[in-house]
Amino acid sequence: MEQRSYSVGLLFFILSCSILLSFSGSVEAYKNYTVGDALGWYDKLEKPSVNYQKWVAGKNFSLGDFLIFNTDNNHSVVQTYNLTTYKLCDYDNAQENDTTQWSVSDPSASSPHPDSVAVPLLKEGMTYFFSGDYDGEQCKNGQRFKINVTHGQGLPESLKSPSEESPGPISPNAGDDESTPDTVVPSNFDHPLDQSDDKQASGSVSLSTYWQLMDRTINGILVLLGLVCLL
Repeated sequence: MEQRSYSVGLLFFILSCSILLSFSGSVEAYKNYTVGDALGWYDKLEKPSVNYQKWVAGKNFSLGDFLIFNTDNNHSVVQTYNLTTYKLCDYDNAQENDTTQWSVSDPSASSPHPDSVAVPLLKEGMTYFFSGDYDGEQCKNGQRFKINVTHGQGLPESLKSPSEESPGPISPNAGDDESTPDTVVPSNFDHPLDQSDDKQASGSVSLSTYWQLMDRTINGILVLLGLVCLL
């Protein structure tokens, strides 16, 4: 009986899918962090127990994550990449490209109302947050913190500007000439059997060639499936 072996293609397929599953299980999803947890976003004059440096400790912040600030309209959310602005608790002289006020605040409001502000992390490196209301008084009373934003999975497409979008994938037709397997030509192609040779022997040779072609085809399919798993 003709023996057929698909071990190479099968092994490649199994390894490729195993690698895919391993990576998919290790990559963490984007996260939403509620700043201060149940205490929300306030200064120590209003909530003496807030400690945002302690809240930050042990957390890993990456591109594409969101910070959720639960506060009210007497407190603002200012994000800056400028250390001087952060230390001064003052964004009046900040540059437009390094500082953003995310909330619409009204420090003079006699009846403050709840406000929730979602801030996406769009840039790697040190990022600073503080409340700029009351001439920086809230910031100086503990309503500020700094984090280091890592690359992680990178920005999702929904948070990229058109200029930041990565180039499109390579055309699926690229490299077809190299990836197309060579045609398998039987060794006896130019030397057909004499008419006087035994018919059974002739049938055996053609059957052997057939199974060789089948083996190569199945191996090729398994390798292709393995590449699909990797991609």
